[in-house]
Amino acid sequence: MKYKNYIASAVPVSEIGLGAWQLGAQSGWKDMSERDAIHLVQEAVELGVNFFDTAPNYGHGTSEERLGKALKNVNRSDIVINTKFGHTKEGHINFDATNIRTSLEASLQRLQTDYVDSLIIHSPPASYLDGSKNDHYDILEQLVIEGKIKAYGASLDTYEDMKTLMDTTNAKVIEVFFNMLHQDTAKGFDQAQKQNIGIIAKIPLDSGWLTGKYNAHSHFDGIRSRWSQKDIETRALLVEKIQSIVGDEHSLLESALAFCRSYDAVSTVIPGTTSVEQLRRNVESTRISLPDSTIKDLEDFYHKEVTHLQLPW
Repeated sequence: MKYKNYIASAVPVSEIGLGAWQLGAQSGWKDMSERDAIHLVQEAVELGVNFFDTAPNYGHGTSEERLGKALKNVNRSDIVINTKFGHTKEGHINFDATNIRTSLEASLQRLQTDYVDSLIIHSPPASYLDGSKNDHYDILEQLVIEGKIKAYGASLDTYEDMKTLMDTTNAKVIEVFFNMLHQDTAKGFDQAQKQNIGIIAKIPLDSGWLTGKYNAHSHFDGIRSRWSQKDIETRALLVEKIQSIVGDEHSLLESALAFCRSYDAVSTVIPGTTSVEQLRRNVESTRISLPDSTIKDLEDFYHKEVTHLQLPW
């Protein structure tokens, strides 16, 4: 495992982190038992993973609870935990600044820790990202002073939102939607580096499309039923073109994760993980890297063939 800088007051983080959404009971994805969830986290630690991303609403609080149990006997200073604010344990949305402290205290209790390394606002409307117009960031600064959190930021999807946050707050962490098919946030990477902001790359496999397991004839249910037949056909064609760019030397999944890791600004990448087998595959992907020429070809492909499309996540 390789490690990269995240925030000044935390240890470097593993290039591959563990997104803990799937750890929770009734997460909206494959239901995982507590025993399997704890085993998955412990196996991740054994493989060198030290970054864990969770939230109160993941499994209605059970993701944080299970993560806390799994990490109970691990040296706290060796691991980095990121949790969120804005989507409640009960499944409601509440971005009111007065709820930040209450939400955090509940997360700390579930995680069995007295601090989190970072607390980010969970995919808020753009209006909450401007520090000159919101009380959130004064409260977050106070929590840093108290030692409850080491850094704060937001989870977001676009460069425009990213720039607003970086220009108007002292945020030191941003979780961004970034992969071969969604590169808009890369426009903010240089500024993030200049401001010593750690970047978490979320949805690096484009909800499974960049694993190579879907095609134009795939059918989806559950949360992925959001894709129309046209969406599916468009995605499938784009993935075929990406495959032709990266070639067959490595799996599409390995290439997709390598693409995200190739950017110096990206601290860690958090692919979805529902099994130890997937975890090991994700970690093993760190053994490969993509040539600079291939990265450039993928960037050109995005600008020429994807930017004019409105791909639903």
